[in-house]
Amino acid sequence: MPGAPGLMVDLGKCLFCTDCVRACPEGCISHSGDHRLAVGRRDALVLAGRDGDLHLAEGMGARLQRLLGRSLKLRQVSAGGCNGCEADVNVLGTIGWDLGRFGLQVVASPRHADGILVTGPVTEAMLPALRKTYDAVPAPKIVIAVGACAISGGPFIGHAEAHDGLGGILPVDLYVPGCPPHPLTILDGLLRLVGRLKAGD
Repeated sequence: MPGAPGLMVDLGKCLFCTDCVRACPEGCISHSGDHRLAVGRRDALVLAGRDGDLHLAEGMGARLQRLLGRSLKLRQVSAGGCNGCEADVNVLGTIGWDLGRFGLQVVASPRHADGILVTGPVTEAMLPALRKTYDAVPAPKIVIAVGACAISGGPFIGHAEAHDGLGGILPVDLYVPGCPPHPLTILDGLLRLVGRLKAGD
């Protein structure tokens, strides 16, 4: 890219700590206040150059849209996280956010869910529970990775007891970066997945 040919940022690994902003002698890195960060492909989180654009998530596709409509029931799985992402997912169910008004709901049983929302780096201890939960969701099913840990392992990348996120374990339909992601970022990604927000929104 012009002006910064070697600059590359992987938002799927980023902890949003701003250390890179302070460390960059050229001032090539800055953080924005834009909450729209959720994407449908893992590689879309890798930005190159000064003008790297984020290709935001799109709807789940015509077949799933026809089967599920514009509502979605999700089973949350905490796969060894610190509870930061879990807290920001949980706050969406409070009166201040009211996730249910959008037809989105976190449910207690995977048998009543359309998919799973995963947080945490997928520790060795949680891997069997994650797989059992995924298997219990009736097909077709959706998988959402929320937070740097679920996307890439976060600060636990390379740890012997962690699997560096969902990559290679389950097929992921939505990636929501952050450590933790803001509730608005999570909500924005979910609304894009069910087709309530489009690319220009």
